[in-house]
Amino acid sequence: MCGAQGDAAAGRRWRLPGTLLLLLAYVGYVLLGSAAFWALEGPAERHSAQRLLQDKWELLGNYTCLRGPALERLIQGIIKAYKSGLTLQGNSTSLGRWDFVGSVFFSISAITTIGYGNLSPNTVSAQIFCIFFALFGIPLNLILLNRIGQLMLSGVQQCAKCLGEKLHWQGAATILTRTCALVTGLLLFLLLPPFLFSVIEGWTYEEGFYYSFVTLSTIGFGDYVIGMNPDLTYPSWYKNLVSVWILFGMAWLALVINLCITLLENSSDLCQCGKKKSKELEQELMDGNKNSTPRPDDVENCSSKDTKPEGAN
Repeated sequence: MCGAQGDAAAGRRWRLPGTLLLLLAYVGYVLLGSAAFWALEGPAERHSAQRLLQDKWELLGNYTCLRGPALERLIQGIIKAYKSGLTLQGNSTSLGRWDFVGSVFFSISAITTIGYGNLSPNTVSAQIFCIFFALFGIPLNLILLNRIGQLMLSGVQQCAKCLGEKLHWQGAATILTRTCALVTGLLLFLLLPPFLFSVIEGWTYEEGFYYSFVTLSTIGFGDYVIGMNPDLTYPSWYKNLVSVWILFGMAWLALVINLCITLLENSSDLCQCGKKKSKELEQELMDGNKNSTPRPDDVENCSSKDTKPEGAN
């Protein structure tokens, strides 16, 4: 009983430093990323702000009939209209973000918690509906992603089992199958889609790859979103295909992230186990040294034996 309580107390002592180290690593990682983004994006933002202000004053200087407050209201109206999906094209405006296909894409981005931020409901009724839609849709999406991930994992395990029976080497078959599944997922969900985005959206491959990862990881900054260029005509199947890609890609990426978490946790357990074993070995060595140290009685007995006459019994 006492031994079990001691083990539990030792486990708590081990768990607390591990949690603190994990928290410190998390805070340090966030601070590192914050410093990097601040150093990389700060100068560009300040330059853009200065350029925008300079353009404004040049416009007011060239067209003296314009007034500052009226220009500000026009700019704010244009920004608000653009966020709503409207853009000026000559004497007309472009529509299409809230057609049925656009609404399907918005629904997918809402329940998958991507939330690009480029499109949002403006009417009160749509906002209230969006709350209840996401409230029930997000758990449903998580259940579906979990089921898709389990099907993917079971398929990989089944292939590994069949391959192991043919090769008569289950370990190598498992490694080979998981490697093929990882490479196939990388191709289908991260490496090949940027080519499609380059052709249809006109992005570079790097921009398409960046959008793919930001979307599938549900970061969803909104700086790159498909189907937002008013000067392009998009195929009707484009957003539907991307919606299916998002669904299966998120399930695959969740499996990869879970694998990384498992590897990190196993490595942490191995480190803790190694430390525990080293302490146990050190304790055993100390106990062994104590037992091997001669006691005073043993020394006296040995000395008395040495002083006995040779003929004595």
